[in-house]
Amino acid sequence: MAKSERHPSAIGQALLALGDQWTLLMLQRAFLTRTRRFAGWRDQLGMSESVLAGRLKEMVAGDLLRPSPYREEGRGRTEYLLTDRALELWPMLVVIWAWEYEWIHRPDMPVLIHDACGEHAGVDVGCSACGEAPITARETEAERGQSATFAQVAVPRHHRRTVRDRVPRDPLSHFPETLELLGDRWSTAILAASFLRIRRFADLQAELGVAPSILADRLRRFTELKVLKPVDGPAGRREYRLTGKGLAFFGVFAFLVEWAQRWYTGPPDSTLLITHQGCGRPLVPFLRCRSCHERLTRSGVHFDSPDGSVRILPSPG
Repeated sequence: MAKSERHPSAIGQALLALGDQWTLLMLQRAFLTRTRRFAGWRDQLGMSESVLAGRLKEMVAGDLLRPSPYREEGRGRTEYLLTDRALELWPMLVVIWAWEYEWIHRPDMPVLIHDACGEHAGVDVGCSACGEAPITARETEAERGQSATFAQVAVPRHHRRTVRDRVPRDPLSHFPETLELLGDRWSTAILAASFLRIRRFADLQAELGVAPSILADRLRRFTELKVLKPVDGPAGRREYRLTGKGLAFFGVFAFLVEWAQRWYTGPPDSTLLITHQGCGRPLVPFLRCRSCHERLTRSGVHFDSPDGSVRILPSPG
């Protein structure tokens, strides 16, 4: 079977499922405001009904939402509940918030509170095998199978990349800058490849199977956002290296990889193994409260915002 015809790796499938601005925002609202009905997403996010209907169809097909019938004023209607697969994305939601709080803070941003200690929960990513935290990208190694590429994320989609200016700008929504990194499958794939130390334009193009014009555009945006910086590598060849701001996104990458390989099945030789150098074991990331050093759970934290307290969805549905 030709490489382009292979079934996508687990990570490739995850990028196809999550690499979309509206999908991320809809999941975020489902977690934080219990949004589960068509009108709720439409009104909160300002989505057109056709775009929303398309995303709901994709998210149901991808096992991120499950339709549930209910009755209102004597009429049968449908709402959409988070699946078990989607509920396990909550650590990634929190670590995205932590990155935003540290690198693109704004006055109206919600603050994460750890219920057990009552403190603002700055979060660290830790290694479940040995309990050490924080763990950074530089303290890990990545080893991947022969087919663990991101090329298959080029599966055609039936919707265009969303215009940045349409992103909601209320305190609960992901920032436009974050959606530049995660709200587009190519951007997320480039970020993931950067953590695997793929740095040159030609190597990124070969790895991703992306058109040169698209790759050039994303690298330009990442450079403007100070997530990547161009440097002269060996023999004077241009490389794009992660900055401190980019390296701080490692937690998102680690949770995405762990979630993807737990919930999706790819070809046998497409696994990506991240190893914690400190203990030599595979990294299964967890979140730790920076104030009291206890592990965080979905039901044990909440956000305080100018609009009131918001708790991450504590249980299915």
